[in-house]
Amino acid sequence: MPQALSGYRIVDFTQVFAGPFATQQLAQLGADVIKVEPPGTGDTTRGGLTEPTGGKVPAGFVTCNIGKRSLTLDLKSESGLEAARRLVATADALVENFRPGVMARLGLGFEQVREIKPDIVYCSISGYGQTGEKATRPAFDGAIQADSGMMSITGTEATGPLRTGYFGVDMSTAMNAAFAITASLLRRARCGEGQHIDVAMMDTALSMQAPQYAAYLTNGRIPGLIGNHSPTGQPTANVFPTSDGYLQVVALKDNQAMVLFGVLGLEYLGERFPTPRDRIKNADEIRAAIGDVMKQHHSAHWFSVLLEAGIPVSDVRTIDQVAAEHQRAFVEVPLTSGSDERITTVAGGHQANIDAPQVPGAAPRLGENSEEILRELGFSDADIKRMERDGNI
Repeated sequence: MPQALSGYRIVDFTQVFAGPFATQQLAQLGADVIKVEPPGTGDTTRGGLTEPTGGKVPAGFVTCNIGKRSLTLDLKSESGLEAARRLVATADALVENFRPGVMARLGLGFEQVREIKPDIVYCSISGYGQTGEKATRPAFDGAIQADSGMMSITGTEATGPLRTGYFGVDMSTAMNAAFAITASLLRRARCGEGQHIDVAMMDTALSMQAPQYAAYLTNGRIPGLIGNHSPTGQPTANVFPTSDGYLQVVALKDNQAMVLFGVLGLEYLGERFPTPRDRIKNADEIRAAIGDVMKQHHSAHWFSVLLEAGIPVSDVRTIDQVAAEHQRAFVEVPLTSGSDERITTVAGGHQANIDAPQVPGAAPRLGENSEEILRELGFSDADIKRMERDGNI
């Protein structure tokens, strides 16, 4: 049975994480994703940008590129650009994450591509968007976390500002782009018109902080470093130390807060501070009282007691613990196409009763599908040999 994007072709000019992970989501929904890479080096992450490789294909590259086909092209060469133009003519969507202006200088900007494929869905992923004074500024995940205000609310006075321990902006931008591309393809199916989508990492980071920005724009108060305190300000939602570890408690609703006070023998706090506003005003006192009680028993005790009482609670777990439990979130694939070695990576981000996301294959070797794709585009064997000889593929 066809998947949601079966029959769609996505031309992927992106590298590193945000762009490749976005198109990988589309591949898992059935799209034919052709990854265009520079000859010789390929995507930056093939070289182990984020991890030691020991000569192997990096896991970071694999997890963002499973299920794609790889075509190497020197876009600065005449034959490479011609191949790219022919490829674009067959595409439903093009995705790129060069600095603004680079694709146009190569002859593959939105207006130039639209002359080849009038209904193209063209998605540009960048740090700051396609216009504005910061548009050409280089951007990586950590820089956007800092520049977007995200780090100004993450951490404590003791630690100073902290970034997340994962590529939060990159991966969220990827999901944002995948959503925008899919929505644009749906729009095209209805009205027959393509469009240029501008997906900025900065815009994504601001969207992720929508409650914080809405609160500031409404009341004018600038939030600071909140550590493990809830962004809501409620002291009954926090990470609390136990005698042997930590638990994240999320008693946000009025009834949950009162149940928590009762379970801990702190009913007087509910009597003194009966409303959310009262509790926020006296947050330090409440957090200290809860912490003093929870330190008297180990995490397993409090986890069982609080869960039984209907209070959202979780251990602060490590990646190995989570991976051992949530098997449905992962899939095993060859390390790269044709390899006997296997790697386990993250599968699709959602489940469905039919036609759920599925990994269509391994990550491709650099240029693995070049000849196959070029033949699909009408290049002869002699053309391909010449391009190989000239280093254009």
